[in-house]
This record gives sequence, C-alpha cells and structure tokens, in this order.
Amino acid sequence: MRYGLMLATIGWALFLTVIAGVSRVDADPPDFSKVPVKGMVTMIDLGAKKCIPCKMMAPIMEKMEKVYQGKAAIVFIDVWETRGQAERFRISSIPTQIFFNPEGKEIYRHVGFMGEEAIVAQLKSMGVE
Repeated sequence: MRYGLMLATIGWALFLTVIAGVSRVDADPPDFSKVPVKGMVTMIDLGAKKCIPCKMMAPIMEKMEKVYQGKAAIVFIDVWETRGQAERFRISSIPTQIFFNPEGKEIYRHVGFMGEEAIVAQLKSMGVE
C-alpha cells in the first residue's frame, strides 16, 4: 500500500511539473543586462518558444534580425526560460514587443502578435531605414 501511495505521489508531482512547464536548464541563461542596446534603436520581443503566437513571430523576428543587422538591435527574450526578464520589462502577457530609442527610452509597446509590416513601420517611424 505504501509503495502504491509513493508512486501515486511521485506521479502527481511529475504531472504538476509537466503542466507548469518547469524544466531544468543546464546551460547558463543569456545575459540581457545590455538590453536595450545603448546608441541603437532596439526592438525586444518578449515571449516563449512554446507559445503559439510567439512561434508565428519567430520567422519574422529572424528576418528582422538579418534585415536590420547593424541598424537596429532585434532581440528575442524567452520569459519562460528567463523569468526575471518578464518582471524587469513589466510583462503581463506574451508576446509583447517593446521599442526603445538609442538612449534606451521606451517609445512604443505592443501586446500580441505583431506582423512584419507593423514592425517595419514602427522602426521607420523611429528613423531606422
């Protein structure tokens, strides 16, 4: 009886761990202390690799990173892997995109999926070609 109860308890704990999305990460978390990047317009996309709208934005973010290399900093932060960043940037919902001017001042914030055209328009409005 005790053995069955112990297995049930372990199974329940494992179930709760999986449901909560808790996972062990062996690698050191990325250092985001220099974000936003001083001297450069910065766009931060705060989301999670397993969030559906965030997954939809991933190819757009990869493209933006290549297109704006050297012109603007395009940064993705997984707030499920680096939970402190959600608190730091006051995130209540994902994905959230935040645009900063070269001085590091927040200029614009958007919550939810943000398409390529909207990102390009925001960057242009901030002087990035």
